[in-house]
Amino acid sequence: MQPFRRSYRRLYIPGGSYFFTLVLEDRRQDTLTRHFTALRQALLYEKQRHPFTLLAWVVLPDHLHMLWRLPAGDDDYSNRIRRFKANFSRQLTSNETISRSRQNKAERSIWQRRFWEHLLRDDQDLRRHIDYVHYNPIKHGHAERAGDWQHSSFRYFVEHGVYPADWAGPAQ
Repeated sequence: MQPFRRSYRRLYIPGGSYFFTLVLEDRRQDTLTRHFTALRQALLYEKQRHPFTLLAWVVLPDHLHMLWRLPAGDDDYSNRIRRFKANFSRQLTSNETISRSRQNKAERSIWQRRFWEHLLRDDQDLRRHIDYVHYNPIKHGHAERAGDWQHSSFRYFVEHGVYPADWAGPAQ
């Protein structure tokens, strides 16, 4: 029997909505929040060249979660993710930590090689993942309230009446 990793098959659905998790190779780093502007620029660059709708996102020091909807007839999220990761990595200075394993193979990427993807099945699944994204800074101890974390789409959702400003905050 092959290991799970080799037999894993991604679902490619044209016009599908997906939840993604991308993780740094070195989970002890804060590269993503420290270089948030460059990360955002890399995402916008990819979005302009190969359109998709960014439904929600959160960026934590060592990983990020995004929800995307692809255009009708388009199922190519893997190449978008690959280019996004590469564009961000190229913008960084050479003093970012590269794992010994990657150094031995002459690889420069700061990212884990793979990423997690989940096809969002329906509106309830979408809503559950949007909540998960916005709760993530609290879960990882980076914020007391969802609104305290600046590297997410939470404030956009508050401005558009989806969440109250005190959603997922400490009990009053």
